[in-house]
Formats: sequence, C-alpha cells, structure tokens
Amino acid sequence: MCSILGREGQAAARATVVAMVEAHPAPGRENGAGAPSRDQSPFVELDRDRWSALAPATPQPLTEHELIGLRGLGDQLDLREVAEVYQPLSRLLNLYAAGARDLHTATREFLGDRGPRTPFVIGVAGSVAVGKSTIARLLRELLSRWDDTPRVERVTTDGFLLPTAELSRRGILHRKGFPESYDRRTLLRFVSRIKAGAEEVRAPVYSHLSYDIIPGAEIIVRRPDILIVEGLNVLQPPGPGASLAVSDLFDFTVYVDARTSDIADWYEQRFLKLQRGAFSDPRSYFHRYASLSEDEARITARRIWGDINEPNLTQNILPTRARASLVLRKERDHTVSTVLLRKI
Repeated sequence: MCSILGREGQAAARATVVAMVEAHPAPGRENGAGAPSRDQSPFVELDRDRWSALAPATPQPLTEHELIGLRGLGDQLDLREVAEVYQPLSRLLNLYAAGARDLHTATREFLGDRGPRTPFVIGVAGSVAVGKSTIARLLRELLSRWDDTPRVERVTTDGFLLPTAELSRRGILHRKGFPESYDRRTLLRFVSRIKAGAEEVRAPVYSHLSYDIIPGAEIIVRRPDILIVEGLNVLQPPGPGASLAVSDLFDFTVYVDARTSDIADWYEQRFLKLQRGAFSDPRSYFHRYASLSEDEARITARRIWGDINEPNLTQNILPTRARASLVLRKERDHTVSTVLLRKI
C-alpha cells in the first residue's frame, strides 16, 4: 500500500494524524476484538465533523441528477453525504495519486528508465449489500473531475468469478463469493499487467441477470490514470502456496464497514426490491423467487444471508478490514459516521 504523498500533502497529513490521535482514541465496536489503545491502533479515528473539515474548499462537482445514476438499491446517498464524506476522500486520494506519480517519476529518472507511467490502483472491499459498489462508482466520478486524473476506470471482481458450470463441477456453487470461487490467478494477472503499464488489458464480464460470466464479453482497460477494483475479497492476503495477492498491488484500499445486523437488514431489503423488479424477468437466474409472497421472500433472504453471506463476511471479508488504508464506518441509515485512516 502506498503511503507517500507530495511534500505539501505529506506535511498536512502528518499534522492531521498527530492532532487526531491526541483527540480521538479508538473506541470498541461490534465486530471488533476489543479496543486497542490509541498508541497501539494502526489507525487514526476521525468523526464525521472533523473528517469533513479536512477539505472544506473541495468543489462539489456532482449534481443531484448525476447522483441518482450512481446510487445502488437501498442506498440513500445524497449531496450532503458526498460533500462531507466523499469529497474529502477524493481529495486525499488525489494527494496519494500525485505522490505516487512523483515517486514513480523519480524512480524512473534514477534508473534511467523511460517506461510507461504506472496507474494508481485503489481497492474497495466490504460485504454484500454494504454499499461498496455505489462508493466505487462515486469515487470514479469524483476522481475523474480532478485535472490530473481525468481517466478513471472501475472493474468489479464479479467478472473473475469462475463460471457457474465450473463452480458446480467443483461442488462449490453454494460458496459463490467465497475466495475459492474466484479465478484468482487471472485477477492477479489482470492487475499485474495494469500496474506494469500495459497499453491494453482485458477483463471478463459478469451478468447479474444470468448469474454467470458472459461468454466472449470483455471489458477493455486502456492505461487509466486511476483504476478502482471493487469486490468482496480484494483485501485477502496470499492464499496457500502463493507469494503474492492482488491486494499487494494496490496503492490504496478502502474497507466499507457496518454492523453485521445492519448489513443483514440491508441485504433483506435489497432482496425484496430485486424480487419485485429484476427477478420478474424470465431470463433471470432468480426468476423462481419472483412469485414468492413477501413473507416467503423475507424468509428466503434471511436463509441465503445466514447460509452464505454472513459466513463469508465473518470468515473471509471482515478479517481483512485491518489491512485497509482507510475504513468507512456506516450507520443504520447508510450514513458514514467515522473514518479510520491508517497512520502515515
């Protein structure tokens, strides 16, 4: 993870960290293993007011109409949330990206290398239904409005899931979304080529309608300024027998956090909306749920959450939270109340 800023940004970040560490010891919270002392915690904890005050002059580039197109099912993102939480984050990421470019340029000059510029890669992780896709889409829009990073691409790890037929052959279709259900080698190769400055890199495409990889479909990424990689397990360490994980190639990582009970409720509400909407399409993999009553749909959603999504969260996703560069803590109404930034 890159923690190198330009001189001005580095000085400002250090001053902020020192001040906030003194003012805000990290309290305990559900899902945590206890509250470390402020000297032991790898993060500085900022409440919403202090976080939003860090970039008061950052311009608001989005309109309400644009924001509507970025929201996911159940998300209640508004312009105030953008201004107070995500504009400061976009400013911080802009500083990190500028610092990474400066370091890369200096290293190339030192080596006498005239190779291609390396894109800045951001990982966004978190549970199903926590809102990470909305956040990744929003960051893409905000970061692309900065003059020095106009080309920002977003790729989800859904495209790197193994095909449904292969998951069935391996007997792990019921563990779709768990680390073993991904083609991790192909994902690692994709991000490695991006970081190497390849002119053009291709990624598979996943359909939420068919619940499967679309044969022959590809996303083409052409040397962006910033690439955002979003997925459940992007912060996973190397697997057994592996020396490198995709998380090792990220310059900055964001973990979207919330209480497990809140995420379970959000998942249920999302399932109900899908059941009344996308599931009604006869082509949908989940069309069999379209005729359920509301009570039956709620029971089904809770069963899927309890059998698949909650175990994946507790066993695989949540344990990677401490590896993030920054943690966004969301409350029951989806608003971010606290930001934890890894100390510099």
